[in-house]
Amino acid sequence: MAKLIWDHTVHYVNDLEHARQTFEKQGITAFQGGSHKQWGTYNVLSYFGLTYLEFLGIEDRQLAESITEPNQVVKDAVKCLPDHEGFSRVALRTDNIEAIREQLIEHHIDVSPIMAGKRYNAQNQLIEWKMMTIAGDFQGLPYPFVIEWSGTDQERYEQLREASIISEHPLGELTMSEAVFHVPDPEATVNHWATVFPIEKKSPTRLTLDDKVFVFKEARKAQLSELVIDSPETKLIEMNGANYCLRSTK
Repeated sequence: MAKLIWDHTVHYVNDLEHARQTFEKQGITAFQGGSHKQWGTYNVLSYFGLTYLEFLGIEDRQLAESITEPNQVVKDAVKCLPDHEGFSRVALRTDNIEAIREQLIEHHIDVSPIMAGKRYNAQNQLIEWKMMTIAGDFQGLPYPFVIEWSGTDQERYEQLREASIISEHPLGELTMSEAVFHVPDPEATVNHWATVFPIEKKSPTRLTLDDKVFVFKEARKAQLSELVIDSPETKLIEMNGANYCLRSTK
C-alpha cells in the first residue's frame, strides 16, 4: 500500500521578504525558493528535515488567474490574496501518486489529474515533481494535496544537506512535529481523512504520519490554525493570520 508522509505546509503571503525576515529574526532560516513559471506564483522556504514550510505569493497575477490546470493551491491563492493571508493546505508526500489517486477516486473524492510541477530556484536550477490537488472540503476544511518527488527520501535528504538547504537553524535543531486543525467535528474529520487517505488514526482526534501528528480541535470555523515546532526554547510567532508555536524540548 502506498504511504503518505507530511511533506510541507503552504502559507499564503503578500510579501515574501517580510516573511523571510520575520523568521530570520526568530533564529529560523528561510530563503528564496524560486518561481513557478507556469502558474505565476513564487515562494520562500524553511526546512525542518524533509518537512518544510512554503511561504507562497503571487508573482504574476494575470498568469495565475488564467491557468487552466486544476491546481487548487494556485486558484485559492488568487482568491485569498491580497486580502486574506494565512495558512492554506498541507502537502502529503508519496512514492506512488498513481495508487493514492486511485484510492481517492474509489472514495468519490474530486481529485485532479496528476500534474507536472516545476520551479526555478535562486540559482536558476530546475526543480521538478508530480502533484495532484483535491477540490472541495470536508466540513469546511480543505483537503491536503499530494506530491511525489523524483528520487527516494534518503537521496533527496542527502542532496539537500549537501546544498545546505537542510541545515541547523541559528536557534538550534528544530523539528516540525504537529499541525493543529480547527474543525466543527474533530472525530468525524479524523474518521473521514483516515478512510480516504492511507493515514493512521492515532486517537479519535489525532492522525499520525511517521513521527508527526495532525491534531484536530473543535471550533466553529474550519481551518489549519497552528504549526508546532519542537525547539530549544518556547515562543509563539504570529504572522499574517497564522501561528507558529515553538515548543521547548528541554
